[in-house]
Amino acid sequence: MTDPLTSVLLAGLWTAFKDWFFSLGAQYGVDPLIFGSISVGAIPFFWLSVAWLVRNLRRGRSPFLPVVATALCVLSAYIYLFIAGENLPLWVYALVVGLIGYSAYSTVQTVRTKTAAAASSDATEDS
Repeated sequence: MTDPLTSVLLAGLWTAFKDWFFSLGAQYGVDPLIFGSISVGAIPFFWLSVAWLVRNLRRGRSPFLPVVATALCVLSAYIYLFIAGENLPLWVYALVVGLIGYSAYSTVQTVRTKTAAAASSDATEDS
């Protein structure tokens, strides 16, 4: 168990963080709840589009539409940020570009892993 002083300090830090976070939304014209809802709401669609992409790659079909769907899932919250945001600082753009780059890299690695796993399971089934 934590002592009462630690609980008070943690509660104070949480309150300070929450106040700071929501003040950013007001300052830049972006509702953090909408941004978070879009981010979290896109997760199941992202995984569905990755599954669609892997299936298309395994079947030799065009990956164009699944890649577009995956990209829109990753970018949806940032599209909202750039449309609704006002006077966003340069570091926000740099952070978003970094996150997009990392997301693209991570997604490519995930697709490669799933495609390789699917190909190896197909090879063992054929044997």
